[in-house]
Amino acid sequence: MSHTATLIKFNLNGRPVTANVESYETILEVVRSRFGLYGARESCGQGLCGCCTLRVDGKVVTGCLLPAIKADGMAVDTIEHMEVDGKLDIVQECFIECAAFQCGFCTSGFLMMSRQLLNENSSPSEAQIRNYLSGNLCRCGAYPEIIQAVQLAAERIRIADNTQVLESTNAAE
Repeated sequence: MSHTATLIKFNLNGRPVTANVESYETILEVVRSRFGLYGARESCGQGLCGCCTLRVDGKVVTGCLLPAIKADGMAVDTIEHMEVDGKLDIVQECFIECAAFQCGFCTSGFLMMSRQLLNENSSPSEAQIRNYLSGNLCRCGAYPEIIQAVQLAAERIRIADNTQVLESTNAAE
């Protein structure tokens, strides 16, 4: 039995790329094996733990379940894309500051989900954070620190947003 690879084209972390993929390969396998982006990991292989979280066309997905062929023409972002020009995203900074990880295996998934949550809701309650992150598992039990890091990031994002509003208002006057 022979397999026929399919050429797909997609944007990976803002860059156009191509890859020959087999019908059975997931987008997670492709970004790891073809492009050396190892931040997202496969753990459960069933979309239940969140370690494989990627953003596809602006929405978080479980990379271990998405057939690579479905990513053709889409924008795929990995945890490596959160850092911009050597500067960590505010969520990453807060995770470090709050020691919101131990072994780090699940951290990229929590970071991707936390950033998505804060993009959608810059002022989530603790219950909303817990609910949003409920699909991510941390075997080390860093949940209190993770919640604390997301709350701190939300606070800093709100402060930054308020500062930008004040600066643009002052500039307009």
